[in-house]
Amino acid sequence: MNILQTIITSSLLTLTIQASAQTAPATSYKPVSYSNPISSNVFCADPTAFEYNGRLYVYGSNDSQQFVASGKKGSNPYSAIRSIVVFSTDDMVNWTFHGTIDVKKVCSWSGNSWAPSATWRINDNGQPEFFIYFANGASNIGVMKGSSPLGPFKSPRTSAMIQGNSPGVAPCNWCFDPGVVVLDNGETWIGFGGGDPQGGNNLQPGNACIAKLKKNMTEIDGKAYKLPAPYHFEASELNIMDGKFVYTYCSSFKPRDNSAWNTYKKQHNITVGAPNTGTMCYMVTDDPTNPDSWEYKGVYGPHPGTSDNNHSHLQKFQGTYYHIYHSGALLKAMKDGKAPEVASSASNFRSLCVNLATVNESTQKIDPVALDNKGVPAIKNFDPYQQQEAETMATSGGVNYEDFTNTKSVTSINDNKNDASENLQIKMKAGAWTMVRLADFGDEGARSFTARVRGKGTLEVRAAKNGKALASVSFDYKAWKEYTVTVPTVLKGLYDYLFFVFTEADSSTYFDWWQFSKEVPTDINAVTRQRTANNQTYDLSGRKVEKVTKKKGIYIQNGKKVTIK
Repeated sequence: MNILQTIITSSLLTLTIQASAQTAPATSYKPVSYSNPISSNVFCADPTAFEYNGRLYVYGSNDSQQFVASGKKGSNPYSAIRSIVVFSTDDMVNWTFHGTIDVKKVCSWSGNSWAPSATWRINDNGQPEFFIYFANGASNIGVMKGSSPLGPFKSPRTSAMIQGNSPGVAPCNWCFDPGVVVLDNGETWIGFGGGDPQGGNNLQPGNACIAKLKKNMTEIDGKAYKLPAPYHFEASELNIMDGKFVYTYCSSFKPRDNSAWNTYKKQHNITVGAPNTGTMCYMVTDDPTNPDSWEYKGVYGPHPGTSDNNHSHLQKFQGTYYHIYHSGALLKAMKDGKAPEVASSASNFRSLCVNLATVNESTQKIDPVALDNKGVPAIKNFDPYQQQEAETMATSGGVNYEDFTNTKSVTSINDNKNDASENLQIKMKAGAWTMVRLADFGDEGARSFTARVRGKGTLEVRAAKNGKALASVSFDYKAWKEYTVTVPTVLKGLYDYLFFVFTEADSSTYFDWWQFSKEVPTDINAVTRQRTANNQTYDLSGRKVEKVTKKKGIYIQNGKKVTIK
């Protein structure tokens, strides 16, 4: 696909509200009032997360890539997963899909990209650095380094960072599932490993490790140490609470031996029971290199029930802890609803969910988490006066992304902001829609609406999926174009739901972004001159560039192509 679009100055139109076309809104497999799963159209698993600049960034294995490769049928074999999905939010109910990071392109030596662990720090030069560790199948662990949460990412190594023959690792059935934490003093630690018992038994399989990383965060510092994690299987993650290490993991599916567990409890002076199969467990220590210092604390996360395996991340965001995990909820809803794009044989294509977690940091106690599809409440209202990417939504129907796998034979890459979404746009069809929750228009209210679209069709903004239009934009242009229309009735106060429904759309229709304004344009020429004076610059995906840097790439400035070499 040619990703060089013609960028033109925005046009200002005043349109009357038109009657809706007869195309019914597409089916959604995520209820509008539910927060889980976080995406209604992207399969993703094995979550990791961090907070940065007031946003929560969540990364995961790209199950959608495997879904497409498998012909949307059969059980998920994970073999085609070579990219990492990125989402972010600042309110916990409306999520922006940033596309995918093509790990195979960044780390040419790799074959897979499973179960990432992401973190960041401020380096010695006072600049933020971002690291994503990933499992290259079950064989070894790689790392990528970037300058923003979305990249561009580069490989600081020419091979895996941790392998089965790395010091202290063997024996380890699966050298995978990294979990990384950066301490306040700058130290970085990584947990990893899994699989069947290696040199141990079902109770103590000997397949879990922890290691300190060097200051560059791309090499092991010394050797790895074995973790005495009862019934350990996979899904390592690390947190620091009140100066103590908290290691979380998924328990195995091996049989439990009551006699052996009773002996273990007496030896370690604990009272908790053995974990059920496939549950999230945790241990605590203040000395990660001393196996005898680890205390097993019990189970905090149940098995989701709708997926074959279990993998979660415990994340603190804006002062509240969240349990981020994967489940088969979206696939189940699609199969129950007889979605035409899903074969009845499809199984274990997972999606990300979030529920609240109750944590006492001073005692490192994590209460059992309750899993449900209703999910978490919003922590703030949504701002419709900010330019919002079309990929930001609480749920949707009939929406397809133009390129969520970044598999293109030829491409020009602009690295001004990120390489997570080289071609990310939403391809819309008649009846397709997106929705955001809790849009707050305030007391003054919105008087105009702008959308950046291309193709031919009609976009209606509604308060209900099948409701009347609050604003309507009709468009017919092959290139990207911004359309601004007046809102006939001023929109004030809080809207629980705000739908963007394409009542008409041809095969070339795409949706890029939208924004409301409190202003009513009264003079077309004046407003047009004001917009032109903004001297807007766009990248090749057609996204506005807030600040032009000296980074290499191709840009569109004032309608002209500019190349920075």
